[in-house]
Amino acid sequence: MENEQIHKNHIHLGARILVGIVALAGIFLIGVYVGYENRPASKKIVDIVNKDSTVPNLQTTDFEPFWRAWQLVKEKYPEAGKTSNEEHLYGAIKGLLASFGDPYTTFFDPEETKNFETQISGEFGGVGMEMAQKDGVLTVVAPLKNTPAYRAGIMAGDKIVKIGDKLSSDMSVDNAVDLIRGEPGTDVSITIVRDGLGTPKEISMTRAKISIPTVDVEKHEAQGVFVIKLYSFSAQSPELFRKALQEFVDSGYDRLVLDLRNNPGGYLEAAVSMASWFLPQGEVVVKEIGKTDEDLVLHKSTGPGIFKNKIKMAILVNKGSASASEILAGALSEHGVATLLGEKTFGKGSVQELMKLTPSTSIKITVAKWYTPKGVSISDSGLTPTVLVDQNKDIENDIELKQAIDYVAKK
Repeated sequence: MENEQIHKNHIHLGARILVGIVALAGIFLIGVYVGYENRPASKKIVDIVNKDSTVPNLQTTDFEPFWRAWQLVKEKYPEAGKTSNEEHLYGAIKGLLASFGDPYTTFFDPEETKNFETQISGEFGGVGMEMAQKDGVLTVVAPLKNTPAYRAGIMAGDKIVKIGDKLSSDMSVDNAVDLIRGEPGTDVSITIVRDGLGTPKEISMTRAKISIPTVDVEKHEAQGVFVIKLYSFSAQSPELFRKALQEFVDSGYDRLVLDLRNNPGGYLEAAVSMASWFLPQGEVVVKEIGKTDEDLVLHKSTGPGIFKNKIKMAILVNKGSASASEILAGALSEHGVATLLGEKTFGKGSVQELMKLTPSTSIKITVAKWYTPKGVSISDSGLTPTVLVDQNKDIENDIELKQAIDYVAKK
């Protein structure tokens, strides 16, 4: 699950007005380029100004510096002939998107588009970890349970400085995914920096077919506590979660721990569906705000909310809890259904839309951000638990889960 799969909750497919704008921008740039390449020999570069574009906010944009740079590189760079004009155009589009400073707004060339589209199957050859840009650094969101990354000791928050022999300083998440994925049985190495380690550490892993896990349950009879461990928000998660809740009801317990540690997210709809078991119909689960405050979508509970005020509940999170995990945890905590325990969450709360730019290329643009019912920006702040629990990193004994069980048992 090396990040940004099409089944992630933060990717919305569909035609919005932005599709038309992006398409017009692409047509315009290509048109200007063709016009420039076929201009009369006497035509000066300074005459190329975007005066007649129908694209909003571009009427006064002077493209002379762009074409001047294009010409100078073509004339001066020793190996300019080794790259095609198409590659230069793709690079220009990538530079345009990079200027917004958003790591989730990216351009996919034909090969990258094809690779990205293969991610929707839910099974792939890789090492099983979610990645994202955090403060400009390629960072592990979470390793998936029982994957090569998990067994190799990769931890949420690890900063990836190299993949193989390639530095990651200027690498997009999608480029990193391409490097890490590969045929099962082949090896890949990454070099990480981790708090507490004096020097960077190289970790070698053997790729495997990655199947995304979903739900586990545990009964702790001594404390009378039922535990649901949720690993992802896939299309199947709501039904599997419903079955886990039925087991909880059948157990006769009234104390529940929902473990969302190292859960990097998934479908938005899955998070809303799960929250609806605990919130009455009509309660806000998450706010989606677009370019302006008026561009607001409220995602609300569909009910039945049968568990609200009837159980004692805690939600366990850590810095590997992201996206849909933060949506569900934020909604249930702010509506008073559950207490958050653990450490501050990752802070991945933006919505991306994937669109075709040409038949073989695509563009992924952040179109909105998520806010909790009380207006906390998930992207900007993440979630801070009411009860902070030290992350012991002792996988065998799982001190954090024991603390959460003890908390809810005494609540």
